[in-house]
Amino acid sequence: MSPWHSLKKAILWLVLVIPIGYYGVTVWQRPKPHTIKDQPLFQGITYSRHISPQPRPHILHIVDIDLKTPGLSPFVTQAYAGLEITKRGISKRYSTRAQRTSKFLETHQLQLAINANFFLPFKEVTPWYYIPRTGQEINLVGLAMSEGKVVTAVNPHNKPAPPAVCFRAQQAVINSSGTCEKGTQYAVAGNLLLLQNGQTTHQLTTQVGREGERPYSLTIVALDKTGTRLWLVLVDGKQPFYSEGLTLAEVVKFIQTLGAETAVRLDGGGSTTLVTASPTGPKLLNTPIHSKVPGRERPVGNHLGFWAAPASP
Repeated sequence: MSPWHSLKKAILWLVLVIPIGYYGVTVWQRPKPHTIKDQPLFQGITYSRHISPQPRPHILHIVDIDLKTPGLSPFVTQAYAGLEITKRGISKRYSTRAQRTSKFLETHQLQLAINANFFLPFKEVTPWYYIPRTGQEINLVGLAMSEGKVVTAVNPHNKPAPPAVCFRAQQAVINSSGTCEKGTQYAVAGNLLLLQNGQTTHQLTTQVGREGERPYSLTIVALDKTGTRLWLVLVDGKQPFYSEGLTLAEVVKFIQTLGAETAVRLDGGGSTTLVTASPTGPKLLNTPIHSKVPGRERPVGNHLGFWAAPASP
């Protein structure tokens, strides 16, 4: 066998082995599934993790937040005013820059953070070919507000408007209109109203008819009747034998058992991320899967975070 032929064979083996080895390492590094019930993370914030093999293996994360807690307050990604000149000379406005949720938490010294709005542009092909990259300008879908300022306004051509989660004065409300009342300081938006008055919505029924009952990774915000108790419900998915996700109908049924009055779906899939602060830095509580790599965070366009005081000893 010639040296050149041997070299080509060695390169081919490397091309095959390195991706498999990398994937194996990421799978090995995933947290071992174990149940957690009502673990205090910070004042006003508790965390639970549900593990179940039925109806398929899945891991469900629930963050229970008391918005009345002194010192607890929300925060949303701030605006980025950017312009791009296309080949036709047309300028495009962007509202934020893509950023990983853990970096968002670390930058603003938050205690907890999740991904929020859907966004564009987006493309995911391989572990090395995806859009957006960190720092890339992003257009958000639906309303976003930070520190009382509009980051992205509601597009009047989007009908129905993406439902919005609006925060003001230690209280939150989910508005199907996609708008927020005067005095709102922070807001994010999803693309589907799941619950209203404690009951499943017509929008949910219609969406299930379009999407089918397929399991998926999900990020959901839910509220009780008073708007002072908020749940963040995240489902890990797209990871066979570890967590394959839940269908919309399945996760909504669970949210109803919490006592939620309203609920909205935020961006999901590979965007689904839950991060908390720890003495050693940002810590993932879930296992996101970006560009087919378990445990890899996706740079996303918008985030919802919380400041909170340390939990009592």
